[in-house]
Amino acid sequence: VKAFISAILGYDPNSKNTEGGVLGIVKAYYGCVEAQGRGSLHCHLLVWVEGGLNPNELKDRVLNDEEFKARLMTFLEDTISTCVPDDMPDAPSVPSSQFHPCSVRGVPADLTDEQREPAIQKDFHNLVKSCQVHTHTKTCYKYCREGEPKFCRFDLDESNTRPESVVDPETGEIALKYTNGLVNSYNDTILQAVRCNMDIKFIGSGASAKAILYYITDYITKTQLKAHVAYAALETAIKKLENAQIPNDDVASRAKKVLQKCAFSMISQQELSAQQVCSYLMDLEDHFTSHSFRTLYWSQVEKYIDGIDPSPECY
Repeated sequence: VKAFISAILGYDPNSKNTEGGVLGIVKAYYGCVEAQGRGSLHCHLLVWVEGGLNPNELKDRVLNDEEFKARLMTFLEDTISTCVPDDMPDAPSVPSSQFHPCSVRGVPADLTDEQREPAIQKDFHNLVKSCQVHTHTKTCYKYCREGEPKFCRFDLDESNTRPESVVDPETGEIALKYTNGLVNSYNDTILQAVRCNMDIKFIGSGASAKAILYYITDYITKTQLKAHVAYAALETAIKKLENAQIPNDDVASRAKKVLQKCAFSMISQQELSAQQVCSYLMDLEDHFTSHSFRTLYWSQVEKYIDGIDPSPECY
C-alpha cells in the first residue's frame, strides 16, 4: 500500500513533487484495511486532490462556467473507465489468457517492440473481463423484499448505460458516461499496476456527494465487531459479574471488574480472519494516513453548540 501511495498516487509529504501521480497532485489520503467475508484483506482509500473544490463551489462552477465544466469532464473521463477494452485476437500469447490475470504480472519481457503493444492490449482486456465485470449473486439482492422486483444493491445492471456524461441542472450532480452497466469503475493505470478488482468514484457536486462522503467516512471507521454481538457480550459479562462474590460496598472494585469483564468478553467474541491475525502478528498497519489527527468528542461539540443558541440551519 505504501508503494502504491508513493509510486502510483505520487504523494510527497514534503510537497516537492509538482507533477503528481495518476490522479494529479495528491494533497492528503486516508485509508483503512478491512477483511471481507472470505477473509482476504483490502483497502478503502480516500484521496484529496490538490485544487479540489468543496461540493458547493464545484456545483456553482459546473453550472455557470462552461469552460471549467468541459475541463472537469475531460479529466474525469480520462481518469475513470467504465468499459471493457477491445480484445486483440491476433496478439501474441500472454500469460493472462492461460491463467487468472491476478496471478500473473503482465506480458512477457522478451517481446519485440512490434509485439508489445497488442500484447499489452490483450492482457488489459483479460484483466478487465476477469476483475471488473460484475456477476450477480444472492448478495446483490439481500435487501430486496419477497414479491417485489429484484434490483442489484450495487446499482450494476446491463441497462445502466449512459452514452455521454451529463450534469443535473438542478443539483449540479455529475453523472459520468457509462458504456457497460456491469463494469465496476476503474482507472487504467491503477488496475494494470495492482491487478485486482478495484472501484473508483469521484466525490464532487450535488447533494449525493455529501451522502457519499458520510457513507465512506462511516464505512472506513466502522468496527469489525457487530453491534448486536457487542451488546450480547456486554450482557454476558454483567450477568457473570452479578454472580461474583464482591462486597456491595466495594464500588471501585466492582466498577473495575465490570470494565475488565466487558472488554474481555467483547474481544473474545470478535471474529478475525487468518489474514488479519497474520497481519497483526507481523506488525503491519491496518490504516494509512498522510496527516495526524486529534480525537474529537462529538457529544461535547453538540453540548457547546446547543449552549450558544445556534440557528436552525445547524440542525
